[in-house]
Amino acid sequence: MSHDHSHAAPKNLTPAFQWAVGLNAVYVLLEAAAGFMTGSLALIADAAHNLTDVAGLLIAWAAMALAERRPSEQFTYGLGRSTELAALANAIAILVGVGAVVWEALGRFQTAVEVPGGTILAVALVGIGVNFGTAMLFRSSQHGDLNAKGAYLHMMADGAVSVAVVLAAGGIMVTGWTWLDPAVAILVSAVIAVTAYGLMKSSLRLTLDGVPENIDKTAIGDWLTRLPGVQSMHHLHIWALSTTKTALTVHLVMPAPVKASFLADTAQALAHEFSIDHATIQIEHPDGQCETDP
Repeated sequence: MSHDHSHAAPKNLTPAFQWAVGLNAVYVLLEAAAGFMTGSLALIADAAHNLTDVAGLLIAWAAMALAERRPSEQFTYGLGRSTELAALANAIAILVGVGAVVWEALGRFQTAVEVPGGTILAVALVGIGVNFGTAMLFRSSQHGDLNAKGAYLHMMADGAVSVAVVLAAGGIMVTGWTWLDPAVAILVSAVIAVTAYGLMKSSLRLTLDGVPENIDKTAIGDWLTRLPGVQSMHHLHIWALSTTKTALTVHLVMPAPVKASFLADTAQALAHEFSIDHATIQIEHPDGQCETDP
């Protein structure tokens, strides 16, 4: 039986991530303050959306800190799974906030509230600069780094949302239609809800020991059965140790004696080909193999 315990620590946050956290945190405070002072639900909803960006970046930061902690007697796999729980809690909190904004917005359709379109326009224009500017921080590294690509696409989408708020503010200034503010608030909340639902779905999948979305279990099973000397395979289990680390256990039935380097080479190949960080492989002879999965 082989146990590959190569827990390479995640890379430290780059200056791009540090700038992204700082810029978006400052803008969230600015936008939320302007939203409450002017009574603009569009600004408050967009501030909530930008807050999800800050939360996501901070969760990644916390995950890196937890990944550096060594396993203990009580937590033999370490504390990586706390990142999954944090993501789940974050998603639930976002959805609750979305419900509150939508409820208030529906009431605004019946009772109009005057909002200063000029202030909304100015704040949203700053948001366009912050979001698209932050996206540019990740543009050069997005092609070789999945995390950078996710940050780049997310910030570009946020920039588009800020453009929608600008259009609403311009519409209010030109037409005087105050209903545009709650309408855009609902539209932005819908975007937030979709993002939060995806986050909740992914975090629940990991929390319940589901196979991570970026892992193809069928491909791994086919690859293992094609290894030289492997007659069959069973008890293949793949789950997430954290939001960035994946574990695997498998039983391989091999009639002939196994080469000394087989286990280490297989674990190393699983890490290289399929991003499996922690592989445990059990070798069995056909005459003494355990019961297979039902």
